[in-house]
Amino acid sequence: MAVTVRIPTPLRRLTQNLAEVETDGADIETIIENLDTNYPGMKERICDDEGNIRRFVNIYLNDEDIRFLDGKATSVEDGAEISIIPAIAGG
Repeated sequence: MAVTVRIPTPLRRLTQNLAEVETDGADIETIIENLDTNYPGMKERICDDEGNIRRFVNIYLNDEDIRFLDGKATSVEDGAEISIIPAIAGG
């Protein structure tokens, strides 16, 4: 089951500057684990010490914010697109 993950510019140094990578997993949590296996350091930038997705990181599954779905337990279908988007602060 392959999914496409869009990588934000600040994290591309972990993916050899790739804007999109493919990985697999049945849910968001597994996908994050697989990303970290293939691109070490990815999980610590996405998740806090307890393994929860950081407040300033938004993850979208096919344009839907996973916070409004099932969070890390959100199921992922084959061919899905996932976007990791760091929140931008400013004023």
